[in-house]
Amino acid sequence: MIKSGVFAVCLVAAGVLAAPAYAQSVGEKTGVNSALGITPSTPDFVREAAMSDMFEIQSSQLAEQKSDDAQTKSFAQKMVTDHTKTTSDIKSMVSGGKIKGVDLPTDMSSSQKGMLDNLKGLNGKDFTKQYHTDQVSAHKDAVSLFERYGKGGDNPDLKDWANKTLPSLQGHLKMAQDLDK
Repeated sequence: MIKSGVFAVCLVAAGVLAAPAYAQSVGEKTGVNSALGITPSTPDFVREAAMSDMFEIQSSQLAEQKSDDAQTKSFAQKMVTDHTKTTSDIKSMVSGGKIKGVDLPTDMSSSQKGMLDNLKGLNGKDFTKQYHTDQVSAHKDAVSLFERYGKGGDNPDLKDWANKTLPSLQGHLKMAQDLDK
């Protein structure tokens, strides 16, 4: 009886001690940190920014092929160019040692994959409308992520980069919002 009680206390203590690290990733993944304005951890920021770039690039490459709208195709081309650059920036900081102990993701989140799969099944005006919606949503998330890390991030090089990149992302958001006007 005493052994099982001690074991239960140890499990609870381990859960409490592990919760902050786990909560950051879950909070970022679920959008709770964004809603509360909580600064992402450096690993969360790098992971979320890299996955966001993957989604932007792949969905925009699809838009270049499938959209029936010239303005959308032009926007998509800019997204591929700009997000390829930010991907290169992040990879360079990680490989150059400015960001330590962080592994870059090799794939998008499951929700991003779902959005991309949905886009793959659409054509014409249906595709273009959904692409616009996805771009507004993705850029709102990216702006929030970069604002929060830029204000409170713990890696000075990454924080500086987030602040320098933010105006471009805000511009992307404005362009995405104007696509349907």
